[in-house]
Amino acid sequence: MIYLIFLLGLFIGSFLNVCIYRIPKGKSIAYPPSHCPKCGENLRPWDLIPILSFISTKGKCRYCEEAISLQYPIIELFNGLIYLLLYLKYGLTIVFVKYAILASLLLIISIIDYKIQIIPDGCNLFGLIGSGIFVVLSGFDYSSWIDAGLGLFVGGGIFLFIAIATNGAMGGGDIKLMGVLGFAFGWKYILLISLLSFIIGSIISIFLLLFKLKHRKDPIAFGPFISIAAFMTMLYGNEMIHWYILNIIR
Repeated sequence: MIYLIFLLGLFIGSFLNVCIYRIPKGKSIAYPPSHCPKCGENLRPWDLIPILSFISTKGKCRYCEEAISLQYPIIELFNGLIYLLLYLKYGLTIVFVKYAILASLLLIISIIDYKIQIIPDGCNLFGLIGSGIFVVLSGFDYSSWIDAGLGLFVGGGIFLFIAIATNGAMGGGDIKLMGVLGFAFGWKYILLISLLSFIIGSIISIFLLLFKLKHRKDPIAFGPFISIAAFMTMLYGNEMIHWYILNIIR
């Protein structure tokens, strides 16, 4: 089962690359079929095998020999590893399915935000609807809906306050994403995600400035920091909150 989960992650990772390429351009993610963006040639099934097709063609299009971005096998591999870690943590449960879908969505959001500093509304809407479906699937428990609603309010509210206080340092996409994650995780975990995202963002931003990869006035996408914090919370959220209660509050 472990190998099947990993393979599933790889193949879905291949689809994520389609989403990352097409969504910012306003194109359908379903049609036309996958094709080379350089020569337009439709890709055959053997061209769509994750990682192996990239290796077999030495990172070039089989038809026009244009170089293929390393992003493609990296996203496939990363999504496969995320699915594997989530499966090892939660087993084949509804929680695994929920987090796997959410993790893939966050991968799409992270790469798009990194490239063009935009988090598409369609991605946030998909995340909100998907999270609502999983709340329903977990049972008609009012406490679950209250927790999700509070999470949405707290997550979006924190970043909205920061955006107002800093005169727009946080973008609207970040605010909406935090609301979606608050709805998905609940109010306790969205507080953890908020804290982790600022810590991760500070560390990486300092690194980028020290090595002059970015300048002070250069925009730095915050979506990837939120996504990393959400990944960490999926895997170790309970442990981190438990450690905080035992070692900080006591």
